[in-house]
Amino acid sequence: MHIIIEGWRFLPHSYAIVNQFQLLEMLKRPQLQIYHQDMPYISKSWQPVTGLLPQNAEIALRNIPNPAPQQPADATLRMYAPFNLKSSKTKRTATFGSTEWGIVTKSIIKGMGVNSFAEAHSQSDTIIITPSHWSKEGLIRSGAEESRVAVVPHGVNPNIYHPLPIDERNTLRQKLGIDNCFVFLNVGLMCNSSQGVGRLLKAFATIVERYPDTKLILKGRDAIFPSKDSIAKAGQVALTDAEMERIQSRIIYFGQTLSFLELAQLYQIADAYVSPYLAEGFNLPVLEAAACGLPVICTRGGPTDDFTHPDFALAIDSKLQSNHTKDGENLWFVLPEQDHLIELMQTIIEKNLFREQARQAGPQWVVQNFTWKQVVDKLLNLLIPSLKLSRPIFEPIIL
Repeated sequence: MHIIIEGWRFLPHSYAIVNQFQLLEMLKRPQLQIYHQDMPYISKSWQPVTGLLPQNAEIALRNIPNPAPQQPADATLRMYAPFNLKSSKTKRTATFGSTEWGIVTKSIIKGMGVNSFAEAHSQSDTIIITPSHWSKEGLIRSGAEESRVAVVPHGVNPNIYHPLPIDERNTLRQKLGIDNCFVFLNVGLMCNSSQGVGRLLKAFATIVERYPDTKLILKGRDAIFPSKDSIAKAGQVALTDAEMERIQSRIIYFGQTLSFLELAQLYQIADAYVSPYLAEGFNLPVLEAAACGLPVICTRGGPTDDFTHPDFALAIDSKLQSNHTKDGENLWFVLPEQDHLIELMQTIIEKNLFREQARQAGPQWVVQNFTWKQVVDKLLNLLIPSLKLSRPIFEPIIL
C-alpha cells in the first residue's frame, strides 16, 4: 500500500508536529510505502529546525523518499496550510484542517484561493480530516459536506510525555529555582486572544495574592509567532498596575525552540496545567500535560471535551458565544468564566489528593486512548479502508 503525504516537517508548528509523529508511526508499518513531499511554509521568516526529535528519528524522517511526478499511490494526505481541497491523482485524497473560531475564516478562504469553502469541497472528492468535534462543527458550519468530514484526534508518544520519578523531578525543579513553589504551566502560541492569556494572567494575579509561593511558566514558540510582546500587551489590557507588579517576578517565560524531550520536562516539573482558552482546534498541550501526570484545568465546551476525563481534568464553566463580529464575520467560541477559573486554580493548589490521582489517571487514560499508534490506525482506516492493520495493539511505541 502506497501513501503520498504532502506537508510540513522540521518546524515547531502544530501541523508539522502532528505530521512528523504520524510519519514516524507509519514507518513502523511494514505493509506501507510512504512518500513525502515538503510543502512551502506560509511565512518567509519560518526556517527549518533540527533537534526537535532524537537524531535517529530525524534521519528516518529525512530518508522518506520523495514521490515521483506521476507516483502511483492508494491515497494522498495533505498536512499543511492553507487547506487544499482539490482532488489528487490517487485513489483517495484527504486534507487535514481545523477550525478554531467555529468557522473557516475569510482569511483562510482567501489563502486557499477560492471564493467559497462550500463550493470548493463540493467540487472535489476530498475527505477533510479534523482533530475534534468542535472543529468538525466549524467546518460543517462553513459549508463542508458532513459525510466527508472525519474526526481523527491527535496523540502523544508516552516514551516522551510521561511522569518523571519524584527524585528526578525534584532535581529539575531545584535547577530552575522553583522547588518551593506551586507551578502552573501554559504552552502555546500566545499571539492572539484565542488562548485566553489575558484571562490567565488576571486569574494568576488573584492566586498570587492568596498564595505568594506560586509561579506561572509560559511557553511560547518565538520561532514562528513571537509571543513575549503579545503576553505583555495582554497583561496591559487585563491587569491593573498593581496586579502587573504583583505577578511580574513570578512569571517564567520560555520563547526558544525546545526539543520535544525538553518540552516534556516543563510538563514534568509543573504542578498543574491551565488553559482558559476561547477557541482551539484541538489543544494538544492539554493532552501532553495529562500524559505527564499533570492535573488539567481547561475550558468546558470546546475541543478538549473530546479527550479529557474528570479523573484528571477540571472544566471551567463557559458560555458559547457566536455574536462576536470580526472583519465582518461571526466567530464562535467558548467564553470561560473568570471566577470559576480562579476557583479551580485554588482547588488544584489545595487538593493534593486530586493531584496524586491525576498523576496516575492521566497517563493511563492517554496510553489507553490517545497514542500515535491509535491515531494512525484511525487515519489509515480512512485513507485505505481495505488495509489490514497487523501490529499488535499493545506493542510499545519506539521512536
